[in-house]
Amino acid sequence: MSLTYSEIKQQYTALQQTYDYMLSKREEIISFIQAKSITSVTFAGCGSSYCLSQSAAFSARLRAGIPAMALAGGDLMLNPERYGRLLENTLLVAPSRSGSTSEVVQAIQLLNNNHKAVTTLAISCVTDSPLSGKAGLALELPWAFDSSVCQTRTVTNLYTANLLLTAFLGGDESLIADIGKAIKQGEAYMARVEDSIRRAADFGWTHTVVLADGELQGLASEGAIALTEIAKVQAHSYHLLDVRHGPMVTVGADTLVIAAVTGNGTEHQRNLLRDLKGRGATVIAFAGHAGAAEAAAEHADLTITSDNELDPAAAGIPFIFIPQIVALTSAARQGINPDQPDGLVAWVEL
Repeated sequence: MSLTYSEIKQQYTALQQTYDYMLSKREEIISFIQAKSITSVTFAGCGSSYCLSQSAAFSARLRAGIPAMALAGGDLMLNPERYGRLLENTLLVAPSRSGSTSEVVQAIQLLNNNHKAVTTLAISCVTDSPLSGKAGLALELPWAFDSSVCQTRTVTNLYTANLLLTAFLGGDESLIADIGKAIKQGEAYMARVEDSIRRAADFGWTHTVVLADGELQGLASEGAIALTEIAKVQAHSYHLLDVRHGPMVTVGADTLVIAAVTGNGTEHQRNLLRDLKGRGATVIAFAGHAGAAEAAAEHADLTITSDNELDPAAAGIPFIFIPQIVALTSAARQGINPDQPDGLVAWVEL
């Protein structure tokens, strides 16, 4: 059993700790933010953390009605002066596995040197990291740390922590409750769907397309990164219907599509899956809504549902398990060790 697989299977145990921890910190988080003259939120990260930042920024706009954006840590480090006006009165949220990624740590230092101090909230999976030391408020989730090079458990926990943060900002109690539901069903969900995912993905595909809309689009981009890192395949993410606008030409018999379908516009989504199948692709559809599952089942090779109907953002928690297991299945078929991807390190220190 690989370390990566062990960490994937342990992610729901860690998620329960993250959920309980974030709820215990809710008042402190809100008090910290309310004490500042915050007019926007900026999420910043590198690689997987940047993908999660894209989802988090969307959630902040949608759930809290506050201007929000995502910046790549390297971009911010290289261009702190250029983005000065964007960052005025912002809350800079930095989700990180190690809390030591140079681009993010140096970016915050440069911002604090060149401008008035930036209000920073760090979310890291280690204690007493350099990132925590530069933050006005440091949230630490050491139980979510992945020792493997490729992040899996860490990703799901940081996604959930970001999502809870935006739910706190927006007072979205329904979302908070649905996140709890997604976590409680997690062990049973993994046991129910893992074998079917492995069977659907166990063929000689070389190209993956991950499709999702809204708050899940950044998470879909992370799914594509996991597939690239773990299975060494070409993987890309797009908005659901946007795959028609150019990328469809790359879809063929060597393509595995992983699509998060919703309960809206089911006819359009059904037609999209039909067309993907028509080009020879194998399609795994994830549906967090009963109506979406019914529409997907007509054309998908495999349709996966959560055990309970979930808020679309909370449905991202079970959704990300699919590309993680698909990546491991492909790695095993190719004889790749998922714990030692060629040319990668766990985090970048410049």
